Amino acid sequence: MRSRLRATLFCIALAIVGGLASGQGVAQAQPAVDLLALSRIDTLAASEPEQALEEIDRLLAGPATGASADPRVLFDLQRLAGDILTRQRRWAEAGGVFAVAARFAQRHRDVLEADPAQLWARSAEAWEKAGNRRETLAALEGLLGEQRDGGLSSEAIAATLERMAGVAERMGDGQRAETLLSDAALARQSGDPGGTRGDGTGFSRVEVFYATDRARTGATDAASFYGYGRGKLDYGKAVVTIPESHVPGAIEKPSIWHLEFSASPARHVVLRSVVPATKTAFFAELRSRVERRTRKEAFVFIHGYNVSFASAAKRAGQLAYDMNFIGVPILYSWPSRDSTAGYMSDAAVVQLSARRLSRFLDDVVAMSGATTIHIIAHSMGNRALTEALELMSLRRQQTADMAPPFDQVVFAAPDVDAGLFAEMMPTIRPLARRMTLYASENDWALATSRHLHGDAPRAGQGGEDTLVLAQIDSLDMSELGDDMLAHGYFASDRSALADLAALFWRNVDPADRCGLEKVPHEGGIATWRYVAGICPDTAILAAMGQLQKLGVSTRGEAHVALSRIVANPDMSRRVEPVLLRLLPP
Repeated sequence: MRSRLRATLFCIALAIVGGLASGQGVAQAQPAVDLLALSRIDTLAASEPEQALEEIDRLLAGPATGASADPRVLFDLQRLAGDILTRQRRWAEAGGVFAVAARFAQRHRDVLEADPAQLWARSAEAWEKAGNRRETLAALEGLLGEQRDGGLSSEAIAATLERMAGVAERMGDGQRAETLLSDAALARQSGDPGGTRGDGTGFSRVEVFYATDRARTGATDAASFYGYGRGKLDYGKAVVTIPESHVPGAIEKPSIWHLEFSASPARHVVLRSVVPATKTAFFAELRSRVERRTRKEAFVFIHGYNVSFASAAKRAGQLAYDMNFIGVPILYSWPSRDSTAGYMSDAAVVQLSARRLSRFLDDVVAMSGATTIHIIAHSMGNRALTEALELMSLRRQQTADMAPPFDQVVFAAPDVDAGLFAEMMPTIRPLARRMTLYASENDWALATSRHLHGDAPRAGQGGEDTLVLAQIDSLDMSELGDDMLAHGYFASDRSALADLAALFWRNVDPADRCGLEKVPHEGGIATWRYVAGICPDTAILAAMGQLQKLGVSTRGEAHVALSRIVANPDMSRRVEPVLLRLLPP
């Protein structure tokens, strides 16, 4: 079974590449393995590792792993196999599996959020423990290539070259060792990172302040600074770069089909740095940034299941950039496993994070200096948010006649039991000026979660299941979401981004926002259905951003400003009525 597992993984990597090359892209694919099967394997990994490996081998060798399979699922199965083999100290097999996963991640940069450098490093470590110097050197070469292409520091590159020299020396190849040491010295001397780096042109920088209860990994590179281990609350600031060619809603990644083998700030969304700070320093710098803004405003973003710290930081940066947000973005990142197989472990840890998130939100209100604070939570992150808000409301003894600490609270595709969500609403509703629910009946991830929870509806499911509640604006966004799972539409679709931006800017009622059609219900309560194709979303986002920068606050001011902002008369006729509805006379 051991040799078959490694061979199967490699064959699948090649098969998937062939499938994508022949036009069978991920957008047309369907997930090959359900969350229940993946979670069962993840649970078995701790108690019955051999059985878990057999299950992984069975799934990878089955018909579901053809060219139309989801590379994210296949990749997560590869990583899980490597983790199990590592825990069993089966170093040679682990080294081989991580090498295959690294090549797979390189071929699927445009789909996966994985960093091949981390996988090459794990492969090298495993091969070194197995005593196989030749394979260790090969894995380190893979790591070096990623470091050079990714523009890592000259110090990191020199350290890898020196490590390679040590392996070559032990192999008896003194000449190669000498050459590698010379290269390491030159790298340190020149300070040249050896790869593509942003030169300050072609991209914008977005500062994302963060708090996380993920444990640090000990790595120094931004992509792997935090892992999925549980830790104490940590604070800091990340820098995310957005290319000038950026398309609103996208998180541009390298694509092998465009001959892009590493991330470049001029073409891709990149997490450039992660700098931790003490709590005191964090809030001092956050206050300083808020005070510089024309509006003392911030939003807190809480990510969902199967998300790494790096992916969450990039999403927070992209949201702020695409909405032309003039305040400060803040990320709260909980210890998600960043694996499709980690659903149950994510569900367990998110409850603990809710307590920490609740206290962090107290601190943001008291110490950030922001007078307007919004919150967006996605998917399973809503479990942390709803519980955090409930605890916060009970501590504050918040009532409807008290000034709310938050302006907009947005529950995007919440993977929360619908009945529980409805029960919590009366308690948490006084905490915000307005609360909004984004739901979709085409959300595959929530449909799978519903199946996993005994057919109990999820709060983020739309269509006939859209929650009808007096305390919240429920929006059925089923017409949006062209990604495979139709789960990330809140941030990846320009229509949803335009709606979010309008909410944050003006606290606009759904009746006055573009594309929303009223759906009446008994008792005078209404929900809203988004109708696609009505709103010129890209133009609206751009014009809205300009109006905010100009400090426009009335329809008269907007009418004058729009005549200069929107040059195309036809587009101006479409955009102006939409934006004027957001403003008072």
